[in-house]
Amino acid sequence: MSTTTAVAPLAIQDAEALVEAARAAAEEAGATVAVTVLDAGGHLLAFRRDDRAVLIAGETSNRKAYTALQLGTPTADLVDAVQPGGLFHTLPTALDRPLLFIAGGVPVHRDGRLIGAIGVGGGSPEQDHGFATEAVQRLV
Repeated sequence: MSTTTAVAPLAIQDAEALVEAARAAAEEAGATVAVTVLDAGGHLLAFRRDDRAVLIAGETSNRKAYTALQLGTPTADLVDAVQPGGLFHTLPTALDRPLLFIAGGVPVHRDGRLIGAIGVGGGSPEQDHGFATEAVQRLV
């Protein structure tokens, strides 16, 4: 007899809600950003870049979401780990993966299970982390 409980995956409606919540928080702060939402498999569910956001914001939002998803933790919590002497110091160059250890990526959990991640780029790292975190809190 199985005790495993099914957890609803991150749906497109969830992804769109995350994008809109992050963009609204950024707009309120006067920031122009890009927002990426990935499902638990790392597949793109939603993406939006403000017209005035720097072009690289799209790439950074994607990499932040991917990093948060792969390591199951906010990228803001990993910044020190990749510094010289840190636990993950060689990780950014050891793997051929699009990891980015800058604040702004946040995993999305439902009922304690990882179901996806959001990444925000374009503001300061602290702003991006705040926008992503606020979006996730609104979804839950």
